[in-house]
Amino acid sequence: MWVANPSLQWTFTIYSLPVFTGAHLKTSIGHNWQEGPINSPTVLNSSMNVAQFWDGRAKDLKAQAGGPIANPGEMAFTHELAVDVLNSMPGYKAEFKAVFGKDAATIDMVTDAIAAFEETLTTPHSRFDKWLKGQKNALTNTEKEGYTLFKDSGCTACHYGPAVGGNSFQTMGLVAKYDTKNKAEGVGGLTGVDADRMKFKVPTLRNVELTYPYFHDGEADTLEKAVDIMGKLQVGRAYTPDEIAKIVAFLKTLTGKQPTFLMPILPPSTNDTPKPKPFG
Repeated sequence: MWVANPSLQWTFTIYSLPVFTGAHLKTSIGHNWQEGPINSPTVLNSSMNVAQFWDGRAKDLKAQAGGPIANPGEMAFTHELAVDVLNSMPGYKAEFKAVFGKDAATIDMVTDAIAAFEETLTTPHSRFDKWLKGQKNALTNTEKEGYTLFKDSGCTACHYGPAVGGNSFQTMGLVAKYDTKNKAEGVGGLTGVDADRMKFKVPTLRNVELTYPYFHDGEADTLEKAVDIMGKLQVGRAYTPDEIAKIVAFLKTLTGKQPTFLMPILPPSTNDTPKPKPFG
Protein backbone atom coordinates (compact mmCIF):
# COMPACT_ATOMS: atom_id res chain seq x y z
CA MET A 1 0.00 0.00 0.00
CA TRP A 2 3.10 2.21 -0.02
CA VAL A 3 3.97 3.66 -3.42
CA ALA A 4 6.25 6.36 -4.76
CA ASN A 5 3.96 9.34 -5.44
CA PRO A 6 1.88 7.73 -8.20
CA SER A 7 -1.34 8.71 -9.86
CA LEU A 8 -4.09 7.67 -7.48
CA GLN A 9 -5.22 5.32 -10.24
CA TRP A 10 -2.24 3.22 -9.25
CA THR A 11 -3.11 3.67 -5.59
CA PHE A 12 -6.39 1.84 -6.01
CA THR A 13 -4.49 -0.98 -7.70
CA ILE A 14 -2.14 -1.27 -4.74
CA TYR A 15 -5.06 -1.41 -2.30
CA SER A 16 -6.44 -4.31 -4.31
CA LEU A 17 -3.33 -6.47 -4.28
CA PRO A 18 -3.66 -9.85 -2.54
CA VAL A 19 -0.43 -9.38 -0.60
CA PHE A 20 -1.21 -7.39 2.53
CA THR A 21 1.92 -7.74 4.63
CA GLY A 22 4.43 -5.28 3.19
CA ALA A 23 6.09 -8.02 1.12
CA HIS A 24 7.39 -9.49 4.39
CA LEU A 25 9.81 -6.64 5.00
CA LYS A 26 10.36 -5.46 8.57
CA THR A 27 8.96 -2.10 7.52
CA SER A 28 7.44 -0.95 4.26
CA ILE A 29 9.09 1.11 1.53
CA GLY A 30 7.63 4.57 1.02
CA HIS A 31 7.98 7.56 -1.28
CA ASN A 32 11.49 7.94 -2.72
CA TRP A 33 12.42 4.59 -1.14
CA GLN A 34 12.04 5.87 2.40
CA GLU A 35 12.16 3.22 5.08
CA GLY A 36 8.89 3.02 6.97
CA PRO A 37 8.94 3.55 10.75
CA ILE A 38 6.98 0.45 11.76
CA ASN A 39 5.95 -3.03 10.60
CA SER A 40 2.77 -2.85 8.49
CA PRO A 41 -0.13 -4.72 10.11
CA THR A 42 -2.08 -7.08 7.90
CA VAL A 43 -5.24 -5.77 6.24
CA LEU A 44 -6.83 -9.22 6.48
CA ASN A 45 -9.65 -9.20 9.05
CA SER A 46 -8.78 -5.62 9.98
CA SER A 47 -12.48 -4.80 10.21
CA MET A 48 -12.48 -6.84 13.44
CA ASN A 49 -9.93 -4.57 15.12
CA VAL A 50 -10.98 -2.31 17.98
CA ALA A 51 -9.06 0.46 16.19
CA GLN A 52 -6.51 0.81 13.39
CA PHE A 53 -2.72 1.21 13.39
CA TRP A 54 -0.49 -0.21 16.12
CA ASP A 55 -1.24 2.75 18.39
CA GLY A 56 -4.96 2.86 17.59
CA ARG A 57 -4.88 6.44 16.35
CA ALA A 58 -7.56 5.71 13.72
CA LYS A 59 -10.90 4.65 15.16
CA ASP A 60 -11.97 2.62 12.12
CA LEU A 61 -11.04 1.61 8.56
CA LYS A 62 -12.45 4.80 7.07
CA ALA A 63 -10.28 6.94 9.36
CA GLN A 64 -7.27 4.79 8.53
CA ALA A 65 -7.77 4.90 4.77
CA GLY A 66 -7.04 8.59 4.42
CA GLY A 67 -3.75 8.51 6.30
CA PRO A 68 -1.38 6.82 3.84
CA ILE A 69 -2.59 8.95 0.91
CA ALA A 70 -1.45 12.21 2.53
CA ASN A 71 1.54 10.88 4.47
CA PRO A 72 4.76 12.29 2.95
CA GLY A 73 6.59 9.10 3.84
CA GLU A 74 4.05 6.81 2.22
CA MET A 75 2.11 7.90 -0.90
CA ALA A 76 3.25 11.52 -0.64
CA PHE A 77 -0.01 12.85 -2.07
CA THR A 78 -2.55 15.32 -0.74
CA HIS A 79 -6.23 14.58 -0.40
CA GLU A 80 -6.96 17.45 -2.77
CA LEU A 81 -4.68 16.11 -5.48
CA ALA A 82 -6.02 12.58 -5.03
CA VAL A 83 -9.57 13.78 -5.59
CA ASP A 84 -8.49 15.91 -8.57
CA VAL A 85 -6.91 12.85 -10.19
CA LEU A 86 -10.06 10.77 -9.73
CA ASN A 87 -12.35 13.50 -10.97
CA SER A 88 -10.22 13.94 -14.09
CA MET A 89 -11.22 10.42 -15.20
CA PRO A 90 -14.78 10.05 -16.55
CA GLY A 91 -14.77 6.36 -15.70
CA TYR A 92 -14.11 7.02 -12.04
CA LYS A 93 -16.64 9.86 -11.91
CA ALA A 94 -19.30 7.54 -13.30
CA GLU A 95 -18.46 4.85 -10.75
CA PHE A 96 -18.60 7.27 -7.84
CA LYS A 97 -21.89 8.75 -9.08
CA ALA A 98 -23.41 5.28 -9.39
CA VAL A 99 -22.53 4.50 -5.78
CA PHE A 100 -22.81 7.86 -4.02
CA GLY A 101 -25.15 9.81 -6.30
CA LYS A 102 -22.73 12.74 -6.57
CA ASP A 103 -21.27 14.27 -9.75
CA ALA A 104 -17.75 14.43 -8.31
CA ALA A 105 -15.75 12.34 -5.85
CA THR A 106 -14.71 13.71 -2.47
CA ILE A 107 -12.09 12.40 -0.07
CA ASP A 108 -14.93 11.28 2.20
CA MET A 109 -16.28 9.11 -0.61
CA VAL A 110 -12.80 7.81 -1.40
CA THR A 111 -12.16 6.66 2.17
CA ASP A 112 -15.66 5.16 2.33
CA ALA A 113 -14.88 3.13 -0.80
CA ILE A 114 -11.51 1.91 0.46
CA ALA A 115 -12.95 0.96 3.84
CA ALA A 116 -15.80 -0.93 2.16
CA PHE A 117 -13.28 -2.93 0.14
CA GLU A 118 -11.17 -3.69 3.20
CA GLU A 119 -14.24 -4.96 5.03
CA THR A 120 -14.46 -7.78 2.47
CA LEU A 121 -10.98 -9.06 3.36
CA THR A 122 -12.03 -11.69 5.86
CA THR A 123 -10.61 -15.20 6.07
CA PRO A 124 -13.16 -17.66 7.48
CA HIS A 125 -13.17 -21.45 7.55
CA SER A 126 -9.76 -22.07 9.08
CA ARG A 127 -9.16 -25.58 10.39
CA PHE A 128 -9.45 -24.18 13.90
CA ASP A 129 -12.89 -22.76 13.03
CA LYS A 130 -13.96 -26.14 11.73
CA TRP A 131 -12.72 -27.81 14.91
CA LEU A 132 -14.63 -25.33 17.07
CA LYS A 133 -17.75 -26.16 15.08
CA GLY A 134 -17.41 -29.84 15.95
CA GLN A 135 -15.24 -31.31 13.18
CA LYS A 136 -13.08 -33.35 15.55
CA ASN A 137 -10.56 -34.48 12.95
CA ALA A 138 -9.86 -30.90 11.78
CA LEU A 139 -6.88 -30.69 14.15
CA THR A 140 -4.11 -33.18 14.86
CA ASN A 141 -3.21 -34.20 18.39
CA THR A 142 -0.09 -32.04 18.21
CA GLU A 143 -2.16 -29.00 17.20
CA LYS A 144 -4.62 -29.65 20.02
CA GLU A 145 -1.74 -29.89 22.49
CA GLY A 146 -0.46 -26.59 21.16
CA TYR A 147 -3.86 -25.00 21.71
CA THR A 148 -3.92 -26.30 25.28
CA LEU A 149 -0.46 -24.81 25.89
CA PHE A 150 -1.60 -21.54 24.34
CA LYS A 151 -4.61 -21.35 26.68
CA ASP A 152 -2.91 -22.62 29.82
CA SER A 153 -0.03 -20.18 29.43
CA GLY A 154 -2.41 -17.24 29.50
CA CYS A 155 -2.07 -16.20 25.86
CA THR A 156 -5.86 -15.95 25.53
CA ALA A 157 -5.87 -13.04 27.97
CA CYS A 158 -4.82 -10.90 25.01
CA HIS A 159 -5.48 -13.04 21.95
CA TYR A 160 -9.22 -13.65 22.10
CA GLY A 161 -12.35 -12.99 20.09
CA PRO A 162 -13.19 -13.70 16.42
CA ALA A 163 -9.84 -12.34 15.20
CA VAL A 164 -7.84 -14.00 18.01
CA GLY A 165 -6.54 -10.55 18.86
CA GLY A 166 -7.12 -6.97 17.81
CA ASN A 167 -9.41 -6.26 20.76
CA SER A 168 -7.12 -4.50 23.22
CA PHE A 169 -3.86 -2.64 23.76
CA GLN A 170 -1.14 -4.27 25.84
CA THR A 171 2.38 -3.38 26.91
CA MET A 172 5.09 -5.10 24.91
CA GLY A 173 7.15 -6.55 27.75
CA LEU A 174 4.82 -7.22 30.67
CA VAL A 175 7.25 -9.54 32.46
CA ALA A 176 10.58 -8.48 30.98
CA LYS A 177 11.60 -5.39 29.02
CA TYR A 178 11.58 -5.73 25.25
CA ASP A 179 14.88 -4.63 23.73
CA THR A 180 14.28 -2.89 20.40
CA LYS A 181 15.91 -0.21 18.27
CA ASN A 182 12.55 0.84 16.86
CA LYS A 183 11.52 4.31 18.06
CA ALA A 184 7.77 3.66 18.10
CA GLU A 185 6.25 4.16 21.55
CA GLY A 186 2.78 2.83 20.82
CA VAL A 187 -0.12 4.52 22.57
CA GLY A 188 2.38 6.50 24.63
CA GLY A 189 3.46 8.32 21.50
CA LEU A 190 -0.06 9.75 21.29
CA THR A 191 -0.85 10.36 24.95
CA GLY A 192 2.57 11.23 26.34
CA VAL A 193 1.70 9.12 29.39
CA ASP A 194 4.54 6.94 30.69
CA ALA A 195 2.19 4.05 31.48
CA ASP A 196 1.19 3.96 27.79
CA ARG A 197 4.71 3.65 26.42
CA MET A 198 5.32 0.41 24.51
CA LYS A 199 1.58 -0.29 24.63
CA PHE A 200 0.46 -1.57 21.24
CA LYS A 201 -2.69 -3.03 19.76
CA VAL A 202 -2.64 -6.80 20.16
CA PRO A 203 -2.38 -8.16 16.61
CA THR A 204 -4.76 -10.71 15.17
CA LEU A 205 -3.35 -14.23 15.01
CA ARG A 206 -5.52 -15.29 12.10
CA ASN A 207 -3.27 -16.15 9.14
CA VAL A 208 -0.25 -15.52 11.34
CA GLU A 209 1.87 -18.05 9.43
CA LEU A 210 1.46 -15.79 6.36
CA THR A 211 2.12 -12.40 7.95
CA TYR A 212 5.76 -12.57 9.01
CA PRO A 213 7.86 -10.83 10.22
CA TYR A 214 6.27 -10.23 13.61
CA PHE A 215 5.92 -7.48 16.23
CA HIS A 216 5.73 -3.74 15.62
CA ASP A 217 9.43 -3.67 14.74
CA GLY A 218 9.40 -6.79 12.56
CA GLU A 219 12.27 -8.29 14.51
CA ALA A 220 10.86 -11.82 14.82
CA ASP A 221 11.23 -13.37 11.38
CA THR A 222 9.79 -16.79 12.27
CA LEU A 223 6.82 -18.00 14.26
CA GLU A 224 9.14 -20.05 16.45
CA LYS A 225 11.10 -16.95 17.40
CA ALA A 226 7.92 -14.95 18.00
CA VAL A 227 6.48 -17.63 20.31
CA ASP A 228 9.75 -17.90 22.23
CA ILE A 229 9.95 -14.13 22.77
CA MET A 230 6.26 -13.75 23.64
CA GLY A 231 6.51 -16.55 26.17
CA LYS A 232 9.38 -14.88 28.00
CA LEU A 233 8.19 -11.27 27.75
CA GLN A 234 4.45 -11.57 28.16
CA VAL A 235 3.68 -14.66 30.25
CA GLY A 236 7.02 -15.32 31.93
CA ARG A 237 7.47 -18.77 30.48
CA ALA A 238 10.54 -20.22 28.76
CA TYR A 239 9.02 -22.73 26.35
CA THR A 240 10.97 -25.82 25.40
CA PRO A 241 11.61 -26.44 21.69
CA ASP A 242 8.91 -29.13 21.77
CA GLU A 243 6.39 -26.74 23.33
CA ILE A 244 7.23 -24.06 20.78
CA ALA A 245 6.72 -26.53 17.95
CA LYS A 246 3.30 -27.49 19.31
CA ILE A 247 2.15 -23.89 19.72
CA VAL A 248 3.37 -23.04 16.23
CA ALA A 249 1.47 -26.06 14.90
CA PHE A 250 -1.69 -24.70 16.53
CA LEU A 251 -1.13 -21.19 15.21
CA LYS A 252 -0.92 -22.50 11.67
CA THR A 253 -4.45 -23.87 12.00
CA LEU A 254 -5.66 -20.25 12.12
CA THR A 255 -5.00 -19.75 8.40
CA GLY A 256 -8.37 -19.28 6.74
CA LYS A 257 -9.78 -19.05 3.26
CA GLN A 258 -8.03 -16.17 1.52
CA PRO A 259 -9.99 -13.45 -0.30
CA THR A 260 -10.27 -13.89 -4.05
CA PHE A 261 -11.27 -11.25 -6.56
CA LEU A 262 -10.43 -10.14 -10.08
CA MET A 263 -7.93 -7.34 -10.44
CA PRO A 264 -9.96 -4.36 -11.67
CA ILE A 265 -9.48 -2.82 -15.09
CA LEU A 266 -9.02 0.77 -14.01
CA PRO A 267 -10.52 3.74 -15.87
CA PRO A 268 -8.12 5.39 -18.31
CA SER A 269 -6.49 8.73 -17.60
CA THR A 270 -7.25 11.78 -19.71
CA ASN A 271 -5.09 14.62 -20.95
CA ASP A 272 -6.14 16.56 -17.85
CA THR A 273 -5.10 13.88 -15.37
CA PRO A 274 -2.13 15.04 -13.25
CA LYS A 275 0.93 13.06 -14.26
CA PRO A 276 2.80 10.89 -11.75
CA LYS A 277 6.16 12.15 -10.51
CA PRO A 278 7.86 9.12 -8.98
CA PHE A 279 11.47 10.33 -9.03
CA GLY A 280 11.64 13.55 -7.09
